[in-house]
Amino acid sequence: MSDAAIRIFTIGFAGKSAAEFFGLLGQAQVRRVIDVRLYNRSQLAGYTKQRDLEFFLRSILGAAYTHMPDFAPTKGLLDGYKNGSISWPQYEAEYQALLARRQPHRRLTPTELDRCCLLCAEKTAGRCHRRLAAEYLQRVWPGISIAHV
Repeated sequence: MSDAAIRIFTIGFAGKSAAEFFGLLGQAQVRRVIDVRLYNRSQLAGYTKQRDLEFFLRSILGAAYTHMPDFAPTKGLLDGYKNGSISWPQYEAEYQALLARRQPHRRLTPTELDRCCLLCAEKTAGRCHRRLAAEYLQRVWPGISIAHV
């Protein structure tokens, strides 16, 4: 399989019911969810807590679950952006530098990424680290396509 045939997705669960969330993943034929949150025991949506999410993905979609905190921002970076002491452009630059240091792609292969979905909480991908993580993977392996669901 060439890189050009590899498609990755991103999704945020905020504002989505379980039916909508799992429906979107099913429509995209996602085979694996890569959780890129710093904390994967979120109370924001009960169906996205690590153990529950892993069970639901397997039971509803036959999909795998992996938590990869190497793709998550640090607590300091996340808090700085949330409290306004770090601007979005500064957050982007610091997060991209963090990925360059951590090199989380080394734990994956392009083929493993095919039909995977990067998960976080943010409703939209515009100002979310999952978009930046997907773009990082696309830079590492050019030709990978990204869709935000």
